[in-house]
Amino acid sequence: MTTTWLPASWVHPTRVPVTDGHHLRPMGPADVDLDLPAVRASRERLWTTYGQAWGWPPVDLSREADLDDLAHHAAEIEAHESFLYGLFDAEETVLLGCVYVDPPAKVGADAEISWWVVESALGSEVEAALDAFVPRWIATNWPLARPRYVGRDLTWAQWLALPDLLEENR
Repeated sequence: MTTTWLPASWVHPTRVPVTDGHHLRPMGPADVDLDLPAVRASRERLWTTYGQAWGWPPVDLSREADLDDLAHHAAEIEAHESFLYGLFDAEETVLLGCVYVDPPAKVGADAEISWWVVESALGSEVEAALDAFVPRWIATNWPLARPRYVGRDLTWAQWLALPDLLEENR
């Protein structure tokens, strides 16, 4: 079932340059061998960000569970229900982080966007470029009027405290 949070005619971006050597693109099961090591290496920090809200990533994330998760994300992307973009190097030999563009779960926004980079990219030019890029990209390429940058313009704790958006209003 396709949700109505985006116009039916809108086409999501499939490859987006972030820097000269890095780009975003939608992720799927074929990315498991890059995703799994990135998530595992950053697991403790990712849990402090996404754990309470999403219960992710689990301590014992297996390849099979990550494959299932990526397949679920790919199906959501295809249906325009939710979007997971990976931040890759030019040759796609490494995953450096992820960007999530989701329909709102809480009142006051028409989308909820968050992102992260791997431990080795913390404090780097790549992280700074992604931090500057994502809000610009959303503003210029997505049909959204009130995006919320969870973890950026409010903390995850503040987001969790917001009233839930009722299912029938989505």
